[in-house]
Amino acid sequence: MNNQLYRVRWFFVIFFMCGSCIIGQTPKKESNKKIRIDWFHQDLSNDSVPGISLAKAYEKILDTIKKQEVIVAIIDMAVDVNHEDLKGKIWSNANEVPNNNIDDDKNGYIDDVHGWNFLGNEKGENILFTNYEYTRIIRKYDSIFKGKVVSDISKDQKDDFLQYSRAKKKYENQLVYAKNDKAYIDYYDTGYIAASKALANYFPEKRYTKKKLDSIKSLYKDDKVLNVHLDYMLVYVQYKLTQKWIQDYKLKAYERLNKLLNLDYDERLTIIGDDPEDITNIVYGNNQVNNNIDIVSHGTKIAGTIGAIRNNDLGTNGVVNNVKIMPLCVSPLGDEHDKDMALAIQYAADNGAKVINISSGKEFSLHQDWVLDAIKYAEEKEVLIVTSSGNEGLNIDNLSVYNYPDDMDKQGNEVASNFIKVGSSSNFLDHRLISLFSNYGKQKVDLFAPGDKVLTLIPDNNYELDKGTSISCAVVSGVAALIRSCYPDLSAAKVKEILMKSGTSYDIKVEIEEKDKTKKLVPFSELSKSGKIVNAYNALFMAKQISLE
Repeated sequence: MNNQLYRVRWFFVIFFMCGSCIIGQTPKKESNKKIRIDWFHQDLSNDSVPGISLAKAYEKILDTIKKQEVIVAIIDMAVDVNHEDLKGKIWSNANEVPNNNIDDDKNGYIDDVHGWNFLGNEKGENILFTNYEYTRIIRKYDSIFKGKVVSDISKDQKDDFLQYSRAKKKYENQLVYAKNDKAYIDYYDTGYIAASKALANYFPEKRYTKKKLDSIKSLYKDDKVLNVHLDYMLVYVQYKLTQKWIQDYKLKAYERLNKLLNLDYDERLTIIGDDPEDITNIVYGNNQVNNNIDIVSHGTKIAGTIGAIRNNDLGTNGVVNNVKIMPLCVSPLGDEHDKDMALAIQYAADNGAKVINISSGKEFSLHQDWVLDAIKYAEEKEVLIVTSSGNEGLNIDNLSVYNYPDDMDKQGNEVASNFIKVGSSSNFLDHRLISLFSNYGKQKVDLFAPGDKVLTLIPDNNYELDKGTSISCAVVSGVAALIRSCYPDLSAAKVKEILMKSGTSYDIKVEIEEKDKTKKLVPFSELSKSGKIVNAYNALFMAKQISLE
């Protein structure tokens, strides 16, 4: 998921001092500018907002059309299937008797009532942290390639060696980052304990406020030791940090070193028990599709963007109402296994999904062929696959940039007609129309969709503004589900064609960042194949015309 758990990360300013002063990283404060939480539902012509004309579609088209229920598979992290805004929206396997410990439908998955978790075992143990793919690549090939150069490698091993070399470089860079990140959160963890102890006389109930902290600072400005603790707590208050945030961050920072980057750690041996090199070995996992939601929220966010109950006076409205969400858990904190991804795609296709949402990505792939085969299998079943382009702000057409899953083989040929890759757009009608973080590419990105400042669901009946191409991907999945709900006879390829042709064009130059960090303005239309932002009203109107032909 582009480091597997895309979350709105803090941006850091590192400042170094000596003696009694702080060594740390301070989060960048978000803008307080207010926007409508449903901005992306709005219409360019009616509202002067670069939304997807969803409200217009419901008002002008959808209320007059008979609709079928559509299954959307979310291949992602766990989903809070008990969220108040997903009530009645979770898919149930009609061919499986709940909790009888029997594979009633004989598909290889016991009690897969609401989907499947490929990250667990039959004891109910579930993987939260796993290796990065480049960690696995190094472990697999180190004994073969270590110390060698290209001229030492046979022709049939060259591709593996080049990926191994790239993995080594990535690993070394990430190891430095991981150690710095651990030091950063250690500062916040120990700093809170020290600061709260030093300020105990002033805040016996630990109710820190900026006003009182500033007041104490002005009274004791010559007390350098006290001011270190005051400065710490001012940052803590200013950025609304919590002990839960610190402990969650600390867990992830430590486990990045202990597991994600640990060449000796292999959860498939210690917990899962399958053979990750055998795609036919499918007897693993469990039916716990809502595991670890106290730590991971990404799957719930995607489910909410697609299918949160509309007009129920709760936090937000999903794109599509006539939907059942099929959770398929393959994404840990780390990188997905290609085997899990391929099997999840096959599971979705075999169990009636008409749209598959994959809001994840990685830079390396050990078994790209397995995933390509699964994509083609889904194509045969008329299943549309919608994926995110990634959040690195890169041109993924560049030969030095890798972005998986993809529907292109090693020769750069598209292998299927049912695969869409989506970039993120913002609510700005100017050079900021493309989200700063979004990847793009005239050849590899198909279209854009809103993915900035979107209100969606998080576990435990909560809601959160989020951003990322993951959200954009979910928006397009929702629109695709709308089309398939209204016009179920349209093929997956035709739905893809409609989405791309019916989008809204923008004659705007947007700002992108080059590899050397310089910025330049380019036409928005040059950043994807379609050059457009998805439009629900136009898509449904075009689908209607095609269905009448």
